[in-house]
Amino acid sequence: MQIVGGMTELEYAFLFTLRKVNSIELGDFKPFYNNLPVDPYIKGNYRLRRLSRFIVAENQLVKLPHGYLFQSKDYNPLVGDIKREFAELDDGLIGLNSFKNLVLAFSDSCKLHPEAEIGVHQIRTTCSPDSFGNPAPEGIHQDGTDFIGIFSVDRENIQGGETHLYTAKKDKPVFSKILNPGELLLVNDHDFYHFTTPIKPQIEAQGIRDVFVLTSPSLLTD
Repeated sequence: MQIVGGMTELEYAFLFTLRKVNSIELGDFKPFYNNLPVDPYIKGNYRLRRLSRFIVAENQLVKLPHGYLFQSKDYNPLVGDIKREFAELDDGLIGLNSFKNLVLAFSDSCKLHPEAEIGVHQIRTTCSPDSFGNPAPEGIHQDGTDFIGIFSVDRENIQGGETHLYTAKKDKPVFSKILNPGELLLVNDHDFYHFTTPIKPQIEAQGIRDVFVLTSPSLLTD
């Protein structure tokens, strides 16, 4: 087992963990990635996104009213201090058992309070033979929340897209892995910075990386 800064990977498992969510049918999600609007806050039109917020009440999801995503420039130097608005998740997606099971897995794994807000970001990053796709254009960063979950839905015709975790921006990563479809990485945002490397196509065609990113608190404001 690799030793990192005097601590083992096992000890870090209390701060981040990788798990497989077996109660999810990945194929359920794929149609809902084909109608994502372009993220208007990032140049290049290579990132598409929707966003909603929820609480878990008696093992059921309750969708909260529309809100605006806000992070300070301390956390997001690229688009911080901007009130960002995104389209809501599709009602058909929210109604899927697989979607409910994903949010419950995040809530249970993080041992969230029943009334804790959970933001769910549905994100597609694209790339082409002429243009890389950058899942983390803000660089190595924290989100300014308590817990983050990154769930891989699909990787199609891409190389790259490796997720890294760091205890400090200038240190070497303590975790580096390409998240395979069906894998959920859970991270304590207070203790780690994160980053995902750019993607490029394996063959001369478009490539895609589809994920859900879950945060609690949601980072959404009214």
